[in-house]
Amino acid sequence: MDSAASTDDAVPRYLSGQATTNIASSSHSQEPLTVSVTEVDRPVVLVSNRGPLSFTRSADGLVARRGAGGLVSGLAPLVAGTDTTWIAAALSEGDRVAAAEGLIEAEDMRVRTLAIDPAVLRMAYDTICNSTLWFLHHGLHDLSRRPVIDSGWHHAWEAYRSYNHTFADAVAEEAPRNAIVLVQDYHLTLLAAHLRDRRPDITIVHFSHTPFAPPMQMRVLPHYAATELLEGMAAHHACGFHSQRWATDFEASCDETIGRRPSTFVAPLAPDPADMMKVAASDACNDAVAEIDSSVGDRRLIVRVDRIELSKNLLRGMRAYDSMLTARPDLRGRVVFRSLGYPSRDGLPEYLAYRQEVESLAGVVNQRWSTPDWTPIELDLTDNFPVSVAHLRRYDVLFINPIRDGLNLVAEEGPIVNERHGTLVLSREAGVHDQLEGAVISINPYDIEEQARALADALDRPASQRVEAAADLKRRSLSRTPADWFADQIAAADG
Repeated sequence: MDSAASTDDAVPRYLSGQATTNIASSSHSQEPLTVSVTEVDRPVVLVSNRGPLSFTRSADGLVARRGAGGLVSGLAPLVAGTDTTWIAAALSEGDRVAAAEGLIEAEDMRVRTLAIDPAVLRMAYDTICNSTLWFLHHGLHDLSRRPVIDSGWHHAWEAYRSYNHTFADAVAEEAPRNAIVLVQDYHLTLLAAHLRDRRPDITIVHFSHTPFAPPMQMRVLPHYAATELLEGMAAHHACGFHSQRWATDFEASCDETIGRRPSTFVAPLAPDPADMMKVAASDACNDAVAEIDSSVGDRRLIVRVDRIELSKNLLRGMRAYDSMLTARPDLRGRVVFRSLGYPSRDGLPEYLAYRQEVESLAGVVNQRWSTPDWTPIELDLTDNFPVSVAHLRRYDVLFINPIRDGLNLVAEEGPIVNERHGTLVLSREAGVHDQLEGAVISINPYDIEEQARALADALDRPASQRVEAAADLKRRSLSRTPADWFADQIAAADG
């Protein structure tokens, strides 16, 4: 459900659409660029860590099926049935078998998977991407302890470089002449630097699905690594971001470290209303709504839908709810907080510890306030999309308080399907806040008392204000489609 985080873990499901769009902001053009997805007259190559197909062996040979992950859900329907080639890493044994066959056409897709050495992939993905760059861009490092930049880390950076070079070699081989190459996310920041001189005929665009580290954070990296990363991104013809704030942080880091500012553009991702409404109308979703109605009854419902992810700020959210119950005895027994979240990156010790702390804190709050017929916090750690959409239909308050988030698309998905004129309480540090400010109750994600007051204010808001704000939110949430976001990247290549 949750976006923005990364191409592997975040971004909700949506289908394709056809639309014309303009880039919201561009440092290389003062006039808006406009392009239609259906009017692309150059070959397109997509490049990402996770691909659109996963492969398994069977008695009949190799079987392909549509893969998981937010980027796949967003982009695959837009390019299926076209000549677009998608290059991705082999992440399973079946994928590695497929890699030996070269370019594969299946499920209406053209895919090449790369059989990268497992040790290289593990170091590049776990040590550099997940444990370093993700934490860096989200400002999550406990700098008194992490990152540990020792000999093992420097060896992992060499693996990250090798991983990017493998992708660059594959793009050089596969990209048709004059192609547009769309590179996705922080896994592949060094690709263009290795590719651009080899293939001067192609245009390479990078898109970051996370925030970007400002100069103070970028200084955490060894200077050679920060320089290589930023020079690598600057080798693209343009770099895209969900928010102007993230583009500005990127530009500032480039100014300080490499002394020049690459071309940037801002293109927020968007939900697909047709897909959201289709799921909302499904039997599974209707059954889940009936369960909510039965168990919640006439109590007010606060909902959050997240991964169990450090940047999502679940702990402060629960503490804010606890503080609200302390300050407002009249709300005790009259409101339920349902927190839906599915585990993420359980292989990292920080994430496992965080999940345990979330579960423990929910238990503490419930022990403090529970009555025989009322459980204040209901924590659901299963990943069930129709159930999540049911809660978006049913919320009175949608609570989204990330510390720092590339976008967080659930803030727009919720208003599209909500049936109760629900109020959105939203962190100013979510990238989507740029688009929704003025129609939400804005909060500082670090200030627990401000969040507690915001939750109470949302519950107290008069019906007329709720109706007006909900209508404004829905209008804004429907203003773009996934096709617009894809078109913005094509426009950046042609700009």
